[in-house]
Amino acid sequence: MVLMKPTVTPRAPQFSSGPCAKRPGWGPAVIADAALGRSHRSKIGKSKLKDVIDRTRALLGVPDDYRIGIVPGSDTGAVEMAMWTMLGARGVDLLAWESFGAGWVTDAVKQLKLDDVRVIEAGYGEIADLSAVDPKRDVIFTWNGTTSGVRVPNGDWIADDREGLTICDATSAVFAMELPWDKLDVTTYSWQKVLGGEAAHGMLILSPRAVERLETYVPAWPLPKLFRMTKGGKLNEGIFKGETINTPSMLAVEDVLDALKWAEAVGGLKGLVARSEANLAAVAKWVEASNWADFLAKDPAVRSCTSICISISDPWFQSLPEAEQRAATKQIDALLEAEGAAYDINGYRDAPAGLRLWGGATVEASDMEALMPWLDWAYGEVKRSLSEAA
Repeated sequence: MVLMKPTVTPRAPQFSSGPCAKRPGWGPAVIADAALGRSHRSKIGKSKLKDVIDRTRALLGVPDDYRIGIVPGSDTGAVEMAMWTMLGARGVDLLAWESFGAGWVTDAVKQLKLDDVRVIEAGYGEIADLSAVDPKRDVIFTWNGTTSGVRVPNGDWIADDREGLTICDATSAVFAMELPWDKLDVTTYSWQKVLGGEAAHGMLILSPRAVERLETYVPAWPLPKLFRMTKGGKLNEGIFKGETINTPSMLAVEDVLDALKWAEAVGGLKGLVARSEANLAAVAKWVEASNWADFLAKDPAVRSCTSICISISDPWFQSLPEAEQRAATKQIDALLEAEGAAYDINGYRDAPAGLRLWGGATVEASDMEALMPWLDWAYGEVKRSLSEAA
């Protein structure tokens, strides 16, 4: 059956999973007040950096005794800072159910060469056995698997009386999902995900327990300057007051301030969570009626509302060799980009062949709804073309 090409395209076709869509109504004018040509250590520079930290704390409800710092290297840099400065004090459990979690396993095993490591894994679309985590050990996990569309359902599996630290890569979860701060000792993310900010800068949130680890434990390996968070055995408090380790982009700072102010205006964290969940609901309604698409994450309890991963269940597609499946999803992606209906929605290269739609809070549910007929049309066009060529 040949479907007619839809006539209504999404207002904003940016469905990329990073960098993600800018907030609705964004334009270059919103960064006109950036402190360009000024030192980030000037009064105005430090005030803007501190404003990012203060607004972040208020929006997310981060406890007063937790530190929030702006660090280099995006979310990756923030996670690496935690790993290189805190791991090795006790055994560590590493949870991996997608590519970024697997990356932290590689760093712990092959780079830091830690002796006491347990890897708890699951395949794409599934989640690792959270009950297997030992509260006496440190644990590293992604709250939301950006490349698998799987998120942690809650923090109930984390013991209140744990002895180890919880290190949480929350880059595609924070601002779109509720995070239980009492369960998290290290939380990291970047501005480019749910806030739709620009890349290069990471955020590092530390509990008092994490600060204690930094001040009482010295790793066996040398630390690069960018990873050092203590001086003379005490936390460098300046990092958590806007005195960044390296030079930040004041353009990016101004941009994320705009995103934070927008987040406040749409109802704060509850408003952001609701917007993201509405995007997932729009896709779920479409999937339920689809004869060719399904969610990669079959269990709704762990299905992500930000990185929404679609598998292609059509028996015809499943009969294709893997290389041809991947070629087909690239064609779908290219066809939708050419029509201005969606940009950058091909699935992640290490994940099973499929599509990935960003559903974070900066995406309007009306745009997600408008995209669904385009997915049907594009899949039909590619299937017809490949079938005729066979």
